Amino acid sequence: MADETEEQKNSQIVSFFRDRSVFITGGSGFMGKVLVEKLLRTCSGVRNIYVLLRNKKGLNARQRLEELLDIKIFDRLKIENPRVLNKVIAVSGDITEDGLGLSETDVKTLVREVSVVFHCAATVKFDEPLRASVEFNLLGTRRVIHLCRKMGNLKALIHVSTAYANCNRYEVDEVLYDCPIKPQQIVDAMEWMDDDIINEMTPKLIGDRPNTYTYTKALAENLLSEECGSLPVAIVRPSIVTAAWKEPCRGWIDNLNGPTGLILASSKGFLRTMLFNPNATADLIPVDTVINLMITVAWYTATRQQGRQNDILIYNCTSGLLNPITWGEIERVAFPILLKYPSVEGYRYPGGAFKTSKLANDICLFFEHHLLAHVLDTVSALFSRKSRSIVKIYAKLHKAIKALDFFTMYQWRFKVNNVLMLCDQLEGPDKHLFNFDIRDLDWPTYWEDYVVGARRYVLKEEDNTLPQAHKSLRRLYYYERLKDIFLILSFWYLFLRRNQTAHLMWQSFIHLSRSLLSNVFRITGPN
Repeated sequence: MADETEEQKNSQIVSFFRDRSVFITGGSGFMGKVLVEKLLRTCSGVRNIYVLLRNKKGLNARQRLEELLDIKIFDRLKIENPRVLNKVIAVSGDITEDGLGLSETDVKTLVREVSVVFHCAATVKFDEPLRASVEFNLLGTRRVIHLCRKMGNLKALIHVSTAYANCNRYEVDEVLYDCPIKPQQIVDAMEWMDDDIINEMTPKLIGDRPNTYTYTKALAENLLSEECGSLPVAIVRPSIVTAAWKEPCRGWIDNLNGPTGLILASSKGFLRTMLFNPNATADLIPVDTVINLMITVAWYTATRQQGRQNDILIYNCTSGLLNPITWGEIERVAFPILLKYPSVEGYRYPGGAFKTSKLANDICLFFEHHLLAHVLDTVSALFSRKSRSIVKIYAKLHKAIKALDFFTMYQWRFKVNNVLMLCDQLEGPDKHLFNFDIRDLDWPTYWEDYVVGARRYVLKEEDNTLPQAHKSLRRLYYYERLKDIFLILSFWYLFLRRNQTAHLMWQSFIHLSRSLLSNVFRITGPN
């Protein structure tokens, strides 16, 4: 307790975690990292945090843990309380293996010591083949349940699902919804079907859900209901998880998923168009809000729900009803911020606009993305320049935005009665230490932090590179204007090339362009 502040000493939640051991799956993921950091920093009296890590890229579990604790969000702990990092223990295993791939020794340790489990591990790839998605999201959950049944001291199992598990409904309450096909039937089908049959059957199985991710997450919720028995279980359903609001540092993000990829693609000038409904609510939720709720849910499940067997409380961790912002509002708020904090290495001047019409979007995709990408790659090949293929970059970008179409075109009404109830349960310092009340968030401020965070933590562009980035942005602006004039005069010249006046104007434009480009390079200098 010597390392705890007065506020932490008076916290009910901090007191609950004191001298308890925690087991986390998915600890190396975006949310998992923030969960580990938050527990260490705020609940420093925790006994141990066991993190399930599989061998990856030639690194074993211990080496991957060292790599995990070396990221920026743990810098504060290394200064303020470095000893607490020794409480994080790597457990070698794999969510896709029988028994989680754990050794007998590790199983005995976890069974003996752990009293709180956070199951965060999942594949979040929307286009994951159904077999792989079932292995991770459904069978992985079953394996965690089997381990938890052996834990005599288990007080809470917190399962991280998604608000979009039931995206085939407009209104989603904090209740379990039955799937037409039982989880075990899907598991059995995976055992005898070959991949070709599974891929052919996938659209029929997932039905009116957009992808295998949301479908298998719904199945996992049903599995918990069927198999958890008397285990103290709660389900947290976050919507679209985005950059940190306040903790571990404002705007922290470490991946290109969801809106982050759109931010950076727009900032670099790649993304010029996308299909969306400007009036639809963009149900975004900062990662630290989700983590604070998860920790609070663990405390509440363990201390306030004792004796209530088979009563799985579900928490929709969403913003739509409490602090809504539409996709149209995001476009208006974020674009000026992108110009304020540009990337050092831009492709084009940020521009374009999202579209409500599929036809208009397809036309813009062809001219602004496909055609220009092929032209640039052709020019690069003619001059024998070795550079990344713009066509390949756009192929990846289009795959990503295609997966998001469903979520930017529609909206849902996620009820949050249990979240509000839990909000009212917080007293004293816990209201501040574990704040998950999204109503306090100011979206314009948050978006500025988000853009800066994506630039700083994903692109690795420090703040001192901003002057250079603005020079580059000015140069891209001039290029964009010259391109527009070139296109206009090209079309005009094609139709009026026999006209002497058109010919003279074309020659004047070529001469002026050379002069302007020379001045641009002289003024802005090289990148």
